[in-house]
Amino acid sequence: MSGFSYQTAFSRNIGWLTLDEQQRLRHKRVAIAGMGGVGGFHLLTLARLGIEKFNIADLDTFELANFNRQTGAGMSSLERPKVEVLAEMVRDINPESDLAIYPQGVNEGNLQAFFQDVDLYIDGLDFFAFDARERVFAHCAQHGIPAVTVAPLGMSAALLNFLPGGMSFEDYFQLDGRPELEKALRFLVGLAPALLHRHYLADKTRVNLKERRGPSTIMACQLCAGVAATEALKILLGRGKVWAAPHGIQFDGYRNKLAHTWRPGGNRHPFNRLAIAIARHQLGI
Repeated sequence: MSGFSYQTAFSRNIGWLTLDEQQRLRHKRVAIAGMGGVGGFHLLTLARLGIEKFNIADLDTFELANFNRQTGAGMSSLERPKVEVLAEMVRDINPESDLAIYPQGVNEGNLQAFFQDVDLYIDGLDFFAFDARERVFAHCAQHGIPAVTVAPLGMSAALLNFLPGGMSFEDYFQLDGRPELEKALRFLVGLAPALLHRHYLADKTRVNLKERRGPSTIMACQLCAGVAATEALKILLGRGKVWAAPHGIQFDGYRNKLAHTWRPGGNRHPFNRLAIAIARHQLGI
């Protein structure tokens, strides 16, 4: 495209990155499933970091209820497929981007293709998409693909990394074979064992796991994208400490607090088991 120069567009990254590192990032391929709350921000942040190869998946379209937190959501994109809108935004940043688009989401039929030549997976799936998430993380573990999830909880970002040879997603969360509501409890507790966000929920009636309903904020989504992109940089370049599960990190912007947790055994850990039991009792499960 006339007027575009990769070197100029991403020249302000240089200093925090070397020229060689920028070129290495350029040729990495990142897969992101889910283009909603956090997934779209992950994609655009990585595109501005200079990564230009992506596999992206989402089967949903934008609606009014997405306006409070999802990049790409606006009047001009109502009822348009999220993957198409976000792909256009990426190409507007970098016309040389190479995007493989999966408008049916990630499923058993396209799982192999979705992860073809992928160097890193970043999770952007809806909180309740347990079947897809379990399938995706299992594939990553089986094929040695590093996987990052950063959850937008309250006004915080909760990070977990699952690295080749380390603790797997299933080993940590223990979701397999459990009812959906139990999966939701285990996923919520496992994502952020420090529960920094629990202190300032203003209206508890807005949280209902049985109805797949909960509040969200734009601040959390943007925090998550910054954290995920930084982890991506470290993993893809082999530079800097990367804490892998059962380590977890949560930063809460509302409380200005940072927590680093270590839960050997994941949700088998006594603290997590206690938190799950308390939540189960409170919900009458």
